[in-house]
Amino acid sequence: MIRDRNTLDAFLARLRRFVDERCIPNEALVEDSDAIPGDIVDEMRELGLFGYTIPEQYGGLGFTSEEMVLAAFEISRSTPAFRARCGTNTGIGSEALVQDGTDEQKARYLPRLASGEITGSFALTEPEFGSDATSLATSARLDGEHYIINGSKCFITNAPLAGVFTVMARTDPQNRGAGGVSAFIVEAATPGLSTAAPYLKMGQAGSPVSEVHFNECRVPATSIIGGRPGMGFKTAMRVLNKQRLHLAALCVGPALRLLEEMLRHAVTRQQFGKPIGEFQLVQAMIADSHTEIEIARAMVLDAATKRDAGLDIALEASMCKYYASEMVGRVADRAVQVFGGAGYTAAAGIERFYRDVRAFRLYEGTSQIHQLNIAKLMLRNLGGAENHA
Repeated sequence: MIRDRNTLDAFLARLRRFVDERCIPNEALVEDSDAIPGDIVDEMRELGLFGYTIPEQYGGLGFTSEEMVLAAFEISRSTPAFRARCGTNTGIGSEALVQDGTDEQKARYLPRLASGEITGSFALTEPEFGSDATSLATSARLDGEHYIINGSKCFITNAPLAGVFTVMARTDPQNRGAGGVSAFIVEAATPGLSTAAPYLKMGQAGSPVSEVHFNECRVPATSIIGGRPGMGFKTAMRVLNKQRLHLAALCVGPALRLLEEMLRHAVTRQQFGKPIGEFQLVQAMIADSHTEIEIARAMVLDAATKRDAGLDIALEASMCKYYASEMVGRVADRAVQVFGGAGYTAAAGIERFYRDVRAFRLYEGTSQIHQLNIAKLMLRNLGGAENHA
């Protein structure tokens, strides 16, 4: 749902100029320094990029799902580090509070997240439990009016930069399933919370990812998101359904950029006395890429409008994330092929995108987990329909 087309179009135009004029020219700098320049981060704050999904009453732009994915298409045309810097605030770092937070929790944290004053981070994955999120081992034991958290999380985006974490921990040791898990909002300065050095990664330079450790980390009982123990897994699933849709949109942007680069190269690179774009096998790679991008774009927009209409999009979100993340990998591979030797070297930046987009098939559930989830949901829906009949 688009609330005001003129206002949205003006925002998207500013965002496109920002990406074209500030982000793309600084991609090599971000790669080399493994950091985003501070003045660019400040510009992102001024544009409202840290809070475009946070409700307006808390200082955000209050984007609907459709508006969110249209913005994601634009910001992700550059290296993923730029969208990752603000992406946890507009996604998993704030969404638990938006969905299930108490009025007090929302008022305390959402305005600061929306402005970019603080960075949010989502701490779910553990060294031994990734896709099997219900089996997490991080514990939170009740001690009077406080909980004491112990455990470790891994692969946490923006952890070294975060001012506040959404933390999933087991509050009921007798319940080893989803019902024993609670969601906490924990400030980074809390004694007992520490972050490790950022990982050395295959790609996505400039986007720090690290472990988070909890050692007798004491937080008030009021830190439970929503104020109700045992609801953490349900909160996480609501967060992840929206984030999977968001991430699918964030896969479309790099694919669009790669297609632009392929087209530009195909009309300027000469072989055998003519542009390589005149060769049919090059044309086939361009055609396949364009077709798959448009399929992903249509899927994401369709799922977004369904979510805005109040429909359950668990199946659609999983399908979008699975297809779009696989799609951008194929487009990146074709881009290397079209560029040939230049695509394999660093000068053109194609090999950087090839490495960067590989992570999308792992984030928010691996492709294999989504294959299983899609089939499970389809079978469950079929069973429900047959029982209803």
